[in-house]
Amino acid sequence: MIQINIINKSPHALPAYQTTGSSGMDLRAWLPEPVVLKPLERKVIPTGLYIALPAGYEAQIRPRSGLAIKRGLTVINSPGTIDSDYRGEIMVGIVNLSGEEQTIEDGERIAQMIVATYATVAWEPTENLDETLRGAGGFGHSGIK
Repeated sequence: MIQINIINKSPHALPAYQTTGSSGMDLRAWLPEPVVLKPLERKVIPTGLYIALPAGYEAQIRPRSGLAIKRGLTVINSPGTIDSDYRGEIMVGIVNLSGEEQTIEDGERIAQMIVATYATVAWEPTENLDETLRGAGGFGHSGIK
């Protein structure tokens, strides 16, 4: 477990794991009034949260499965990425993929955030790559069975 500094300007609870096996913490909307999204409309929803991730960590913003399945609301750039050097407010781009208007209320759980480590790379230019059984097999290379 790592300690991460957080500022919460909203009146809502800090992001928290809902169960002991959860990898994601729910993010809540911080809205002065409800936001209505028409079908296929997208808006950026504030959370009131600001974090200071340590170097080597990122936060991924992902859809909540229940919100996506039940109401057609999902994160437009899933997964969104919060870099370790970002200090602005965590905002969530939401799109309404349903056929009817959807309303987001203040305090509603709109996305989940997962904090993860990442590796940085140093590219080594070359003319050849090692051979593998898969080779260049891409999309659908293994068939449908």
